[in-house]
Order: sequence, then structure tokens, then C-alpha cells
Amino acid sequence: MQVQYEKKGNKCKIYLSGELDESTSNYFRTSLDEILSDISEFSVVEYDLSKLSFMDSTGIGVLIGRYKKFDTKKIGFEISNPNSTIDRILKMTGIYQLMPRVL
Repeated sequence: MQVQYEKKGNKCKIYLSGELDESTSNYFRTSLDEILSDISEFSVVEYDLSKLSFMDSTGIGVLIGRYKKFDTKKIGFEISNPNSTIDRILKMTGIYQLMPRVL
């Protein structure tokens, strides 16, 4: 699991690669909290999943957990570029109701 990010104005784009599952979820959670520690400078956080090869329910839990943690800050969360398997999982969980898929 690798987590990289870039800031573009008021948007923070977070690039995930590898597998997001039980064995990597703590690293991902800690990395996100560090990246978003000064969340006040962002109004949108986009998760780019183009290089994410696998995600299980633990990974979905981490995404939802970060959403809930920062929901009071009125930050918009988005998801982009999931592969077809991950996209299907995200659709089934209804996560796109919280974090819309963007192109």
C-alpha cells in the first residue's frame, strides 16, 4: 500500500496504490490523518483509486471512517478511477451516496 497526495488549490488529491485491506488499513488511516491534519485548507478531498488493485470491507470502513471524522468540517469527498471490481463493490455498499464518483 502506498499513499501519495498533491494539493491543487482547495483540493487534496490522494493517490492509493496496492491493496487496501485489513493488513494495510492502519497505515492508510494514519497516512490520511497526517495528510488531512490541516483540513481547513481543503474543501474537497479526492481519492484516486486508479492504482488500487484490491479493496475489502476493511478498506471501505476506513474510507467511511475518514468521511465521518471530517464530516463536521463540511469537506466534500470524491472517488475517481476505481477498477471495475472495486467500482462494483463501492456501488453495492452505497458509498457513492457519501462520496460521489468523479471523472
